[in-house]
Amino acid sequence: MKQTSKRLMWMVVLWSGSVLALAAVSMVFRLLMNAAGLRS
Repeated sequence: MKQTSKRLMWMVVLWSGSVLALAAVSMVFRLLMNAAGLRS
């Protein structure tokens, strides 16, 4: 039982981490697009 809950917790941690990473990447891309748009 303990092992299963620990594994589930790790899956949640990894999932939230990947979601945060994707959000950060999309934010950086949006900033780059805005900078490129302002330059031209």
